[in-house]
Order: sequence, then structure tokens, then C-alpha cells
Amino acid sequence: MKSLFFTLVVISLMTHFSEHSYAETKIDGFTTDLISHDSPRSPFYNPSETKYQRLQKAFHRSILRGNHFSAMRVSPNDIQSDVIPGSGGYFMNISLGTPPVQMLGIADTGSDLIWRQCRPCDNCYQQDEPLFDPEASETYKTLACDNEFCRDLEQKGSCGNENTCNYNYAYGTGETFTMGYLSSDTLTIGSGRGEPVSFPGIAFGCAHRTGGKFGEKHVGLIGLGGGPLSLVKQLDSQVGGQFSYCLVPLSTTDSTASSKINFGRNGVVSGSGTVSTPLIKGRPDALYYIKLEGMSVGSTRVEFRGVSAGEEGNIVIDSGTTLTYLPPDFYSEVESALATAINGQTTSDQTRTFSLCYSSGSNLQIPTITVHFTGADVQLPELNTFVQADEDLFCLTMVPSSELFIFGNLAQMNFLVGYDLNNNKVSFKPTDCAKHEFN
Repeated sequence: MKSLFFTLVVISLMTHFSEHSYAETKIDGFTTDLISHDSPRSPFYNPSETKYQRLQKAFHRSILRGNHFSAMRVSPNDIQSDVIPGSGGYFMNISLGTPPVQMLGIADTGSDLIWRQCRPCDNCYQQDEPLFDPEASETYKTLACDNEFCRDLEQKGSCGNENTCNYNYAYGTGETFTMGYLSSDTLTIGSGRGEPVSFPGIAFGCAHRTGGKFGEKHVGLIGLGGGPLSLVKQLDSQVGGQFSYCLVPLSTTDSTASSKINFGRNGVVSGSGTVSTPLIKGRPDALYYIKLEGMSVGSTRVEFRGVSAGEEGNIVIDSGTTLTYLPPDFYSEVESALATAINGQTTSDQTRTFSLCYSSGSNLQIPTITVHFTGADVQLPELNTFVQADEDLFCLTMVPSSELFIFGNLAQMNFLVGYDLNNNKVSFKPTDCAKHEFN
């Protein structure tokens, strides 16, 4: 009788914990903050800088990031661009381990690997935050060489001592790198409403050697790209391959407003005003490609022209690149149509970042630019197409590039931008991101 009672108690406990585990991992949807690189909440915020100085640094990071992506496309395993990986525009709070250890990582739609520095880390860059201690986590594991995630590393992975999976990501000439054990642990994300949500067994790089262009305030990276090791791909069974973000514009006066990133049900973009375009596989697979067919300045349409005009996916959509990069010939036609429509006195940009600028004091009439993606016409008002780059400088946020073409984050602000990786589509919905409430 005692034996039967014990058996029933064990079964009851197993059922309880099984259901509890399922409830933790099967999530309908959740939302958390995206913290701008130049926000007072960012570790990189410098209160002594003017907003124009911060903008110039953002433009410089955008140029470096564009060069980095171009090099990735030419040779994904031999990147020749001297840029800090993930030097994008937004950060995201996650925690790793049991008990959870917080990490403010770079949220990067152009990378797939999640990584952070771990103890011991004798050959690492100095960081302000404490290192992650794997031995202090009850749920930490190193992954074996035959693990599926280890195979996903391809040339960036190797088999080490005791059948452990090693990863090695090098950038530029190899001076900037991160290497260590591919591991797994429980990852927790703070939800905007309700309790934080936890996901066991998330693969990440536990770095034991790093170096190069990283600084003290860099803790790690949260890959949100299309590769198999990205956070979104790993959470596919929980969030259905869906996430979205809503980026608050630079001009917002609400100091409490924050950009948001949404997963699962919260990440669905639908309803009035929503347009969608196919998401197209490209090289490397961490980047998100869509097809640009042309742009209209008012009623004047300019057909897309460039070396990749015939390709299915000819432009990358990226939340970490500030500016929009277009083929030179196509850009010239768009600029010409804009200059004709605006009919104002142009001025030069001393930094040579921008090609089309006006004096800020000019009474300019900026026409709407309609971006024609396959199946989706996205109308960009002045907020998305021009920026006050200095005290008396008002410039077009699109620039010519002979390399990779990118639809940057200034063009995406005040849009709910949704990625559906299972149905291969990107959706756009005009939204006041400073006021929008997510369920």
C-alpha cells in the first residue's frame, strides 16, 4: 500500500513539473524594450555629446556596418571589414543561467550567434560587467561535437578535447574575434507585461578568448538574423518564427518612450494598412533579403537599377544600419526626382556622408517617397527620409553604394515591422511607436 502511494505521488509530481516546464516554454507572445545606442539607458550614452555628435557617430557606424555586410556576402568565412560585430543601433536585456545573470547585449538582425564572455577569460577584452560564470549556473552545459547546433557552425566550429564543440568567429583581419565553447543554458527575457519568460537549452557561445575592437561596455551579442543559431530560429517552436519591432523616431519628445521588440503572437503584424513582401533567402543566411522594384517621388516612379536588379533578393532589411544604401545609378535618379520636387537651394555636407542636403531654415516641401517592394508599397513621409544632421543641415537619409544595398532603420521608424520566418514574409504597418500598446 505504501509502495502504491509512493508511486502515485511520484507520478503526480512528474505530471506537475512536466506541465510547469511546458507552460514556461510554450509562450503565446511577449514584448520587451529595444534600447537605442544613444539612449540615456544605453551604456554608450555620453551626456556631454550633442545630439548632432551622436548622430554623426551613428552615421559612421552605419558606414562600417554596410562595409561589414558587403564583405560577409563576398566571403562569409573570411570577413575583411574592420568593424565591431553587432555594432548596430539597439540593445536588449536578457539573462543567462540558473540563477539568471543579466546581460545587456547588442540586438543584431545581421548576426545569428548569441555569445558573451565567460569565466575563466584570461585572454579577453576588459569589460565593465562581471563575466558569466558557467560553474555558478545549475543549467549550463557544453555541447558535444555531434550536436545539431555544433554542425550549424560549419567552418566556424571545431571539435575540441573531451568531444566539446568549439566556436571561432573572426572579424576583419582576425584581430577582432570571439572564441570558446558552444554551450547551452536557460535564457530569460524580461517581458514588458507580466513575468519574465524563460527558455531552457538555448545554444550560445561561451567566450573564453576575445580580442580586437571590443570595448569595456560590450558584454555580448544577441543574434536575431536568419541563421540557425539565432535566437528567433531557436525559439521557433515557442514563437512560431515570428517577431516584430517598432522603432521610436529620433524626433520624439517623450523621454519615456522606448522602441519595442515582440515575439510570437505579439510579433504578428496585421490589420488595416499592413502590406507584406516575400522574405528571400540570400547569402549569408544571417541577413534578411527582400526585393526592391523601384521608388516613387510623389507621382514620379523610378525603376530599380543596379548590379542586382535581376536578383530575387536585392536589398537587405536591417534594424542596426542607420542609413539606406542604394545603387549609384538608381540613387542618382531618385535624388534628381527629389531635387526637382523640392525645388530648394541645396548645400553641401562637410562630412561627405550625404549627397543631398538643404539648409535647415529653408521652408521645404518634402514629398512622400513610396518604396515599391514586391507586393508591398511602403509610403515614407519626411520623418523617414530626411534628418537634421547638424544645426543648419537637413539631409536625405539615402546614400549611394556600389556594394550591398540596405534598407536602414531611419526608413523603418514609426512602422511596425514584422518578420514571419515560417511563411517567409516581412510586413510593414504605419504605427506611432511612441504610443503603441502591445498585448
